[in-house]
Amino acid sequence: MKVHLKTLGCRLNEAELQQWAETLIAHGWQLSEADVADCIVVNTCAVTSEGARKSRQQIRKLHRHNPRAKLVVTGCYASLEPETVKELLGVDLVVDNSDKDNLAEQLIERYQADDVSMPEMATEPGAYAMFQRNRDRAFLKIQDGCRYRCTYCIVTVARGDERSVDIASLVAQVNQIQQQGIQEVVITGVHVGGYGTDLDTSLYDLVKALVNETTIPRIRFASIEPWDLPTHFFELFSEPRLMPHMHLPLQSGSDSVLRRMSRRCRQDSFAEIVQRARASHADFNITTDVIVGFPGETAQEWQESLDYIEAIGFSHIHCFSYSDREGTKAARLANKITNQVKKQRMKDLEIVAQKMKQESFEQQLNKNVPVLWESGAKPLENGLYQYHGYTPSYHRVQCSSDKNLAGQIIDTQLESVINDNHCLFGSINNEFLHNLSAPIVIKQL
Repeated sequence: MKVHLKTLGCRLNEAELQQWAETLIAHGWQLSEADVADCIVVNTCAVTSEGARKSRQQIRKLHRHNPRAKLVVTGCYASLEPETVKELLGVDLVVDNSDKDNLAEQLIERYQADDVSMPEMATEPGAYAMFQRNRDRAFLKIQDGCRYRCTYCIVTVARGDERSVDIASLVAQVNQIQQQGIQEVVITGVHVGGYGTDLDTSLYDLVKALVNETTIPRIRFASIEPWDLPTHFFELFSEPRLMPHMHLPLQSGSDSVLRRMSRRCRQDSFAEIVQRARASHADFNITTDVIVGFPGETAQEWQESLDYIEAIGFSHIHCFSYSDREGTKAARLANKITNQVKKQRMKDLEIVAQKMKQESFEQQLNKNVPVLWESGAKPLENGLYQYHGYTPSYHRVQCSSDKNLAGQIIDTQLESVINDNHCLFGSINNEFLHNLSAPIVIKQL
């Protein structure tokens, strides 16, 4: 049975795809491109109305390209609007988020019995399923659901109550991941900071266990709500295998807007967390999310937010233009901001964000840092290959080489900023490159 796995949205969706792929491969299924798949699984997104629209668009597109495939749809959009999804042409099965941990088993039970041509084993036993774009890092889903209800957020409705994976299972997963040659694991979930509240443990305990009971070279965090981190949490970053980068969603730099959002962090407390993070490591990098044009956001609140964002300083900002999501409290708030005003504020924020990104890159120049180089090198006309990778603090780096750098962590001199590609240019010592093989370019699934 050939299966194509497609995701939209967050890194948690990516982590779930990896889990399903691992189970399916162990039962003899093969990962394939969509046009030759017997079964297509779409993990949808609904964080914004645009995410929901793209989910519908992707479902229709996949069915058009391969109408014979069994089309299975899951994820946040499918959970919020299951009847709408069921009516989309070609959809064979809709799986709610509450059942998605067992999605692979459902596919095996539903479809495998009819597949008389399935090979005995498509991949070596125990092989960890990775996708071409992520074959050098794996996402580790540690929990699902969220107990908080920010007024704009539909994901907490779609994902349900908090559920944590026990520490022993996560340690075993990371050890299995490392056995497949993967160098970096990214901790992810809906409410990562709330990990363990249902198991009488904590995120701090989990990270200590991963540091002590695994030897994977890199452990990184995805997005973490800042208010759950205890004051001693950043002591963990004395461990060099824990990457000095966090994505801490701010959403607004105005306390009055944050109150309307029902956020549990204010200007002072967020600044204190950032200060503790940066004190823990000289090169600690903070990235964030900001919502533009939240209902009732006045010109004064927007300017206050913009000034605060610039004062804190972020290397990257994921900017969202607010849109109503049916089922959230914010959708019922008065004084909606016009699209024209939101567009102008987005431009204002993008100017500030680009300036801070440039400053962050320039601060990295002349440093020699270990870079994890990714697969999927791009051939250049001069016989070289263009690679991209990330520093421990999550700065993107580019280099050119005729050697196979993929999946390797190599000390790299950061020499200049490539503005067109929003990254740094790095060079590697020729003596180190001497014993490396030529690159292998693999077609992306």
